[in-house]
Amino acid sequence: MPRFLRSTRFRVALTAFAASVVALGAVSVWFVLQAESRLRNAAAQLADAHADAIVQLLNTGAEPAGLTLLVRDSIYEVTDRAGRRLVSCPVLDGATLAAFDTDVTLRPYEIVRSDQASVGCAPELRDLDETLTVHVVHAVSGDSKYDVFAGVEIDAEGQAAVDSVRTVLTAGVPAVALLIGVIAWLAVRRSLRPVEAIRGEVAEIGAHDLGRRVPEPGTGDEIARLAGTMNTMLARLDEAVTRQSRFTADASHELRTPLASLRTQLEVLLAHPDRLDWRDTCENALLDITRLQDLVADLVLLGKLDHAGPARLEPVALSEVAETVAAGRADVEVSGTPVVRGHRSRLERLVRNLVDNAERHAVSRVVVAVSAVDGQVVLTVTDDGPGIPEADRERVFDRFVRLDDARARDDGGSGLGLAIVADIARAHGGTAVAEAGSRFVVTLPELKTS
Repeated sequence: MPRFLRSTRFRVALTAFAASVVALGAVSVWFVLQAESRLRNAAAQLADAHADAIVQLLNTGAEPAGLTLLVRDSIYEVTDRAGRRLVSCPVLDGATLAAFDTDVTLRPYEIVRSDQASVGCAPELRDLDETLTVHVVHAVSGDSKYDVFAGVEIDAEGQAAVDSVRTVLTAGVPAVALLIGVIAWLAVRRSLRPVEAIRGEVAEIGAHDLGRRVPEPGTGDEIARLAGTMNTMLARLDEAVTRQSRFTADASHELRTPLASLRTQLEVLLAHPDRLDWRDTCENALLDITRLQDLVADLVLLGKLDHAGPARLEPVALSEVAETVAAGRADVEVSGTPVVRGHRSRLERLVRNLVDNAERHAVSRVVVAVSAVDGQVVLTVTDDGPGIPEADRERVFDRFVRLDDARARDDGGSGLGLAIVADIARAHGGTAVAEAGSRFVVTLPELKTS
């Protein structure tokens, strides 16, 4: 199928054309039928009156032969019960008119349906070469002695007007429907012009220019909302790619440092085997390998958290997790038995990272508290260290951030511990924040148990 025929503009225009043909055609047929029905009804009412007048005359005892001068304005014929014509309009005496409409009856008399009949004619109807369209009714005299046929010619001017309207509508309905289809085509083309602009812009956006945005029309309609949504998506994608690139660069830098240290120690040991202690060198190399192993494990965990699908969660008593992880390392204060729905091993990692961070900065004491407040489980880890400056309380959860870079390296910190805490809390529908002093608060939704 040609691309043109698959376009939205063509399909909408074709639908508009077809719907217009059906709707306008139905209305036109109804209008013409109504007009013709009114013409027939008017003729029928007049024919009814003529037949009734003739019957009334016959019922008074008048002879059919004497009706000629009394009902000169009627098309009529009177026959006896044997069907013999007794009288008709003398102008058409013996003439035969075809195509009579005999669908209307003068109640309570019987309808006679006949395609042809012989009737008289009013004196003013003298063109015998023309087939007249006459509405005929049948009545019977009161003594059932005579059959009376009376008719009225359907209004010729009215019928001509109806025929003219029928001709105009026959040609006009398709023309109007085509015009509506063209208007629909132009309207859809204009409406879809911003969509084409959006498509063209998106087609040109590559991986290295995600800062570009699609044009947003100021119409406030669905297309404008689509453009806004697409720009929001591009912003999220740009942020994700930027974050991933920064993360990759930081990870490469962090991996390079212990690798360089390990290589240097081994090269020096090989170059001067008699001047260095093999045991001390191997122990230092083992420390670097341990740092590498921890760093790789943290990177793997962050990768899993970034791309994790729906996890199998289970009820976890956060107080038990805190007591297990902090045993012998911090004071634990528990209020009740708050339960959350989560991944136990990752919640253990969250608590461990917070306790490790607190131990590195504490002077003498670390306190872990777990409680339930207003449907939320609150985990608090506090130390008596110098605390976090207010300006750094949000930045501290970013990846590879060290507020005291030199001390963090000496203590073995990679700058990923608190980032992992924030990602684990977020994955469990909670939050992690740093408050005044050295106080970290993790809030998770409480699982109600009955």
